[in-house]
Parts: sequence; C-alpha cells; structure tokens
Amino acid sequence: MSQASPRVESWSKEAFLSKAIRYAEEMRSHQHDDWRFGFWSSLMVELLARASLANVSPALLADTKDWQNLYFALGYTPKGQKFNPRSIDTKTVLARLTSVTQGFTSDLQEFCILHSERRNEELHAGSTPFENSNSSTWLAKFYEAADVLLRSIGESLESVFTEDEARTARQLIEAAKDESAKVVGKRIDAHKTIWNSKSREEKAELTAQSALWANRHSGHRVPCPVCGSSALVSGLPAAAPVRKLENGFVVERQSILPERFECVACQLKLSGLAQLHACDLSHTYTSTQTYDPIELYAPSDEYEGYEPDNNEP
Repeated sequence: MSQASPRVESWSKEAFLSKAIRYAEEMRSHQHDDWRFGFWSSLMVELLARASLANVSPALLADTKDWQNLYFALGYTPKGQKFNPRSIDTKTVLARLTSVTQGFTSDLQEFCILHSERRNEELHAGSTPFENSNSSTWLAKFYEAADVLLRSIGESLESVFTEDEARTARQLIEAAKDESAKVVGKRIDAHKTIWNSKSREEKAELTAQSALWANRHSGHRVPCPVCGSSALVSGLPAAAPVRKLENGFVVERQSILPERFECVACQLKLSGLAQLHACDLSHTYTSTQTYDPIELYAPSDEYEGYEPDNNEP
C-alpha cells in the first residue's frame, strides 16, 4: 500500500494565502482607478476562495472525474503516466463555500462569480472590462468577501493588506451596509424635481457657474448625479503617499477616500462615506502632486531670510 506523502503543498491553505499576499502587493502598486488594480483583485478572489476550501480539506478541491485527483489531494502520489492534478473550477469552489464557510453568503458568491467572469473576459476576449469599471461599484464587496474568506482560515485583512488599506476596507464595508444611506435616493429625486423645473437658460447658467467653481476649488471633479454639472468630492488620505521619479520630476500620488460631495448648480450636498457609496460616489481617487527634486530634497537653508554678511575682513 502506498504511503501518504506530506500535505499537498500546491493545494494547501498556506500556498494559496502566500500567493494571495503576492498578488495583493501587485494590486496596491496601482491606483484604484487603474484597470490593473481591478484585474489583480479578481485573481486574489479565487486564491482566497481556494484557501478557504482547502482549509476544510484539499480533497474538496479535487476534480473527481478522475479519481487520481482525489488520491493526490489526500496526500498520495498517483502512479499514472504524465499525471497532472486537476482541481474544480472557480464557480464550483464558490458554490461549495456557501455551505462550508460561515458568512460566505449567496450575495458574496454572486459578486465573486461576476468578478471572476471579468477576469476571464480580460484574459480571453478583446474587451477590457476593468478599463471602464468604477471601483466604487465593486470594491466594498471585494473587501467584504476577502474579510470573510480570510477569517475562515484564521487570518485578517491585515494578513494581506497594509494597516491603512485594511482600515479603509472596513470603512467601505460598513458604508455599504449602512441602511440609513438609502435615504440618499429620495434626496436625489427631490433635487431632480427642483432642477427639472428650471428653465433651459437657468440650467445652462448654473452649470457654467458650477464648472468655474469646481476648477477653482480643490477636490476630485465628478458629474453630479442630479444635474450632471461639474461637482466636487473631497476626503481624507486612505494610505501613505507614493513618490516616483518621472521625467526628471518627483511625482507624489496619494489615494483619497471620499467623505464629502457638493454641487453648487443644484445645491446637492452629501456627507459621509455611506451616503456617497449609496450613489456610487465612494470611488477612491488619486491626488497627484509634482515637485522639483532639488527643491524637495535639498537641505534647508538655516539662514533663510537673512541678508548676506559682507563684513568679512
């Protein structure tokens, strides 16, 4: 009788988690509005899902169309020629998780399937599903799924993300669950009613004023969900700034988590991440600053502000 070998490394919880951590590093090397951010997140979803199922037993990952796959998952070495172990597809993994992983709801299953389908489309079609995908529509669900799957294997969001990112993730998760934010829809409808009652000339004048105002104030310009005019979203840093040398200048980019929204055309104002999430305005945006490296890194002049001393003998 064949002796069982050590636990199958490539199908172990540890192996999937280790790879997920590597993919998380690649994911956060891109800004949230970069298509690569979404793409790497979709790869992470599958790895964390498989880690959760493998934590119950690697045998649950085996494609049982060939019994040797199960034999391999149990820690044995099949003797078949040119044997290459095959595991179940992602949809089957996710379906099984709804039964064996606490907190992995059918809602999270549906999101993970959709996110995986975006990945398949990115890899196997000429279309670019992540290019025009606003992260505010999926990022909270991604973090919620990651949180549930990581906790199922005794880990936390901090296991794969930085402390800043984990904190932002929990804020997004809570904002998405905030039932009070649902009143935002009624506020938007009320503002639309008032806006639609205005004349074409008045709308044009207010829209022009809003564009001028948005250009003069700091923040992230977005179209207003009521009137379509240029409006501003502002917020707080979601992570430490990242500096890179580009074309002889130091470019500093920092992810900002939205907290406030204002449109001066229709007077719509929203406050808090939950309210912004309710109308797809919670998209983390990037603040960019450019510096001259000489001015940035040159030592400060301790005599700055003093006139030169010409009294030398």
